[in-house]
Amino acid sequence: MIAGYFVVLMIIAYFTSRKATSESFFIANRNAPWYMVAFAMIGTSLSGVTFISIPGMVSGQGWSYMAVVLGYTVGYLVIGTVLMPLYYRLRLVSIYTYLEQRFGFWSYKTGAFFFLISRAVGAAFRVFLVAGVLQFAVFDQLGVPFAVTVTVSIFLIYLYTFRGGLKTILWTDTFQTMAMLICVAVSIYLMAQELNLGFAGLVKTVKESSMSQIYFSDPKDDKFFWKQFASGAFITIVMTGLDQDLMQKNLSCRNLQDAQKNMFWFTIAIVLVNVFFLSLGVLLYQFAAAKGIALPTNPATGAVIGDNVFPLLATNHFSLFAGVIFILGIIAVTYASADSALTALTTSFCVDMLNIGQYKEKKQKNLRQLTHLGFSVVLIVIILIFRAINDQSVITAVFKAAGYTYGPLLGLYSFGIFTSRGLHDKLVLPLCLLAPLLTWFINANSEAWWDYKFGFEILILNGLITFLGLWAISRPRNLELNPVA
Repeated sequence: MIAGYFVVLMIIAYFTSRKATSESFFIANRNAPWYMVAFAMIGTSLSGVTFISIPGMVSGQGWSYMAVVLGYTVGYLVIGTVLMPLYYRLRLVSIYTYLEQRFGFWSYKTGAFFFLISRAVGAAFRVFLVAGVLQFAVFDQLGVPFAVTVTVSIFLIYLYTFRGGLKTILWTDTFQTMAMLICVAVSIYLMAQELNLGFAGLVKTVKESSMSQIYFSDPKDDKFFWKQFASGAFITIVMTGLDQDLMQKNLSCRNLQDAQKNMFWFTIAIVLVNVFFLSLGVLLYQFAAAKGIALPTNPATGAVIGDNVFPLLATNHFSLFAGVIFILGIIAVTYASADSALTALTTSFCVDMLNIGQYKEKKQKNLRQLTHLGFSVVLIVIILIFRAINDQSVITAVFKAAGYTYGPLLGLYSFGIFTSRGLHDKLVLPLCLLAPLLTWFINANSEAWWDYKFGFEILILNGLITFLGLWAISRPRNLELNPVA
């Protein structure tokens, strides 16, 4: 089944990568239908982290993540009305080119650098999660080492993306998003059957469960609704609107109006899909309780290890059919995220670091393919390092990392869009390296100082520190010298 799945991806890649050029690799010739982009973005934005961690976290966090999801809608509104018009007006291939036009060379390279670090680490986290599940479910029994599982996984992604790039990914991610949604729907349906629940009973079970709680009571709690809501809005702005990966798909639409339609329908879809994932989480725990299944716990705390719940139940306690559907679903959602990330990393490095547009098409192709291969190796190395040191929920690790590495991007773009001041350009990189360190120091001591525990809103603090630092190294400038502002 897994082999057949990848054969389908290779067939799609073969037909979509013929006569591929740098323009089709980077932005799909700016000719992608908006509805395809909207659907493909579902799989790209979710990843295996959502697939595994969101259902697993409802035991300890309830539906607090729903506040983050609702915050997404505000973030997507800002992207559609503020950032997209700017990107389309400048006809950007890499969104970080804006920083060069607005501030200068070092600001531009700083923005691209933080994206490359952020996306490489984030993509590695996501593939790590799925590789671990596949290792547990399939390859341990075959005696295949984890390093081989990871290497083969990344190599397969490389094979079907290295020629066609974004033009291929829009088609493969459409297929993979459909596979992922079918998996979630089948999992919910089969568990409802096992629990003897019709549709009305299913809705009632989820609604009345104590695991469906959203927290409004204590503002100091990291699960507090409005903290999570604000965090969701800012996470979306930086991890979609200021991220080459997601925006590269949006920039492939024919025009701004199509891109905005894509963002509107994608917003509705992503909220509904996350409701399904949270509902799936409640049903997983209900299923385990009804069947008397002992769930894996942390020996130190006794808490359920949420990331292991769905894989354990699907591969050991569901039917064979449901287990196979689970494996295909998690492969689909992770590859939809990882293939897009690999292409975005290649695009940003080629455009922002190598200035690939100065070369003829033949040399562009060689540089592009070498870069694509290089980032494939980088992802493998990061995954193996992460396996050696990770000791926390993967989704928490992803957003914690994003809070530190995306914060400078949030500060840079906010300063560029909402002020008219120039910067001492050479000071931007040191400042953007200092801001995450200050953020980490404050976060490490916040409970002792103020009895306050930061959650995902650490991103907002990081962006604010960066913004204030940029103001400190800024100077007034003549707006007429640079119409981008």
